[in-house]
Amino acid sequence: MSMKVLSLIPPMTQLNTPYPSTAYITGFLRSRGINAVQEDLALALVLSFFTPEGMAEIRVEALRVPEENRSASVNFFLDHFDSYQTTVSPVIHFLQGRDSTLSHRINTRDFLPEGPRFTALDVFEDEESTDSLAWAFGALGSQDRARHLATLYLNDLSDVLRDAVDDRFEFVRYAESLASSQPTFTPLAEALKASPTLMDLHLQELTTKAIERHQPSLVLLSIPFPGAMYAALRIAQAIKDAHPEIKIALGGGYVNTELRELSDVRIFDYVDFITLDSGERPLLALLDHLQGKRSAERLVRTFIRNSKNQVQYLNWQEPDVPFEEVGTATWDGLPLDSYLSLLDMLNPMHRLWSDGRWNKLTVAHGCYWKKCSFCDVSLDYISRYETASASLLVDRIEQIVAETGQTGFHFVDEAAPPKILKALAEELIRRKVLISWWGNIRFEKTFTPELADLLARSGCIAMSGGLEVASDRLLNLMKKGVSVEQVAQVTKGFSNAGILVHAYLMYGFPTQTVQETVDALEYVRQLFEHGCIQSGFFHRFTCTVHSPVGMNPQEYGIELIPLPEITFAKNDVLFIDPTGVDHDALGRGLKKAIYNYMHGVGFDIKVQSWFDALDIAIPKTKVPKNFIENALYR
Repeated sequence: MSMKVLSLIPPMTQLNTPYPSTAYITGFLRSRGINAVQEDLALALVLSFFTPEGMAEIRVEALRVPEENRSASVNFFLDHFDSYQTTVSPVIHFLQGRDSTLSHRINTRDFLPEGPRFTALDVFEDEESTDSLAWAFGALGSQDRARHLATLYLNDLSDVLRDAVDDRFEFVRYAESLASSQPTFTPLAEALKASPTLMDLHLQELTTKAIERHQPSLVLLSIPFPGAMYAALRIAQAIKDAHPEIKIALGGGYVNTELRELSDVRIFDYVDFITLDSGERPLLALLDHLQGKRSAERLVRTFIRNSKNQVQYLNWQEPDVPFEEVGTATWDGLPLDSYLSLLDMLNPMHRLWSDGRWNKLTVAHGCYWKKCSFCDVSLDYISRYETASASLLVDRIEQIVAETGQTGFHFVDEAAPPKILKALAEELIRRKVLISWWGNIRFEKTFTPELADLLARSGCIAMSGGLEVASDRLLNLMKKGVSVEQVAQVTKGFSNAGILVHAYLMYGFPTQTVQETVDALEYVRQLFEHGCIQSGFFHRFTCTVHSPVGMNPQEYGIELIPLPEITFAKNDVLFIDPTGVDHDALGRGLKKAIYNYMHGVGFDIKVQSWFDALDIAIPKTKVPKNFIENALYR
């Protein structure tokens, strides 16, 4: 029998560009002669609400909320409903790049209803001018200014969707708490049995239409994050209700990380197969099985429900498909002109995650370093390191540009290897292939100023990398393989080459003291002030079961809190840190400080002052005021 495979992106992932998993798998299947198609139901769900008809549906739901329970966002929406209903379609067209002249109307500040999210425009600590938009865009930049205002407008509507339609809704993390590290399937099972919300009904209708359009024999649901699991199972539920004969398989980052010890059979009421790690080989085996060419016992890295109504894991040993043979990703079938270019933040580097449609490509499979103690280094997506030649990578790039007509690339590696980036840059220049690209790296000393210049000439516009906790003691404990001084030199080399730099930062690492937190912020302040980095984000450290910290906690001076019996998702694990620091409280100060640094302000404020609201004694920094300057110029 001939198989047709439909890959779906469930809500919610991102709105500016398709999450790449379906593009990779569709490209791979087609390279093997398999009839494969794809759709983005995350984008489709959001767009189904952002219409005049959608606004009317939301209003009906909002009016059902008792007056005393209505949020400020819901009240504002109801008060200005007519304005929302008339402006929503033009705003969506503008954010899709279909109506650029609307920027002039948006910029009058009289066109859009300005709800609670717009108060953010005036919130800057210790800044003389409150017109942050004027600071960011000056007299020009009317498109960006309008896009920022239109994004705030959408965020207001997102709050209304959450407060009046479905309290689990967010643009990225939809119903995340139902799936993230949940020891049993019960919360999801109960949510799926509950009466569908308006959000669920929209998703059900979109699913039904997609199935009618494509009539697949197998549906693949890619779950990159916990915040896509609930919607994926609502999609599966809709398919099984109408077409019980269609087989459904789950895979993706969340599954690979959290469902490795799955034993709760109830999930198989919704799906037929769950595959782990890189999907190419398990899928080929599954397709053979569905066509009667191999028995269930010869499935690869696949969970099923067996005849005894138990979860069974099958892992016939076959080599993975080499990275050079996975084919070229294809975006065919995805509505590339319908994605929304959002401008959440005025910072020029930070905007890259939500602004513009990027072709996402992997330069190498896995991580060449794979030592960082906070990372899931024991899992396949990190541990199995494979590369492709520069000429093959540029072939793939040229093929993607020819298909999409767009030359922006985001290399989504865990850490792109310097040797391969150098070869790739030389090949792009040699073949005169003009693209703009950015990616994620380790700030290691191999990235010399000369290499940074070469990468810039090949089209590199930005780099992100992990500084984590800016403390040499903790960087050593993390086995990061870099020092604060080295990070300063490498990032300055990129900045001098005209490449924007974003630093991933971390707080709450085992044994991290209050003093080290204050000192880390001082290092970060100096890195911003000296133009080494332009953007950053503080993440709260989470201990995971697949990381060296989770596997060997005693080496990091902590004690794990025993997990309950787990039959479903297993990833985050709580721990006791003898230092007893309230990292969550410190985190608020860290985030406030970096928000200001990213907008070019607050450098003259003593770092301990960002924590003033706390009840604990905050020490002064012990970092010399000229530490980064000395690292750069001595």
